[in-house]
Amino acid sequence: MKVLVPLAQDCEEIESVTIIDILRRAEIDVVSAGLEKGPVRASRGVVLIPDTDLDTALQSEYDMVVLPGGAGTRHLLDDDRILSLLRKMESNGRHVAAICAAPTVLAKAGLLEGKRATAFPGTLEKMGVANAGVPVLADGAIVTSRSPGTAMDFALQLVEILAGENKRIAVEKALVRS
Repeated sequence: MKVLVPLAQDCEEIESVTIIDILRRAEIDVVSAGLEKGPVRASRGVVLIPDTDLDTALQSEYDMVVLPGGAGTRHLLDDDRILSLLRKMESNGRHVAAICAAPTVLAKAGLLEGKRATAFPGTLEKMGVANAGVPVLADGAIVTSRSPGTAMDFALQLVEILAGENKRIAVEKALVRS
């Protein structure tokens, strides 16, 4: 399994790092890719060093694309490469996931038509899409989540989708969440 996590300037660092970390703990091949070359300064000033840039990353195929949210969502919304990739993933029956404000990118790409989704309160509603208001929601190959506070549950759900329930249980147990 191979997953792409695009990193935009001003992305939410809790979401970005949690997604990458939890998926790698599950031994899933994760590629983090900055929209441009170089470091990404996240919303609270944490500097993230992507594995590569998006143009290079797009030369490979992925089983899933996961979009972190936060203020960086505005950059994802304006990036035609991201919108095109999401449409391609959906048309090929591949998984697409987004958290916080990033489900708005899925809506802009036309992927939420006829789907249930959740997101940071108020973000989907501004685009005329109903927000289910739950922490994590999978509807077919689309997975969405609400906020930085739901990032771990979201990432663990992605592990289960990609690697199965037993792998999710193993990763979660090692985290000592309960």
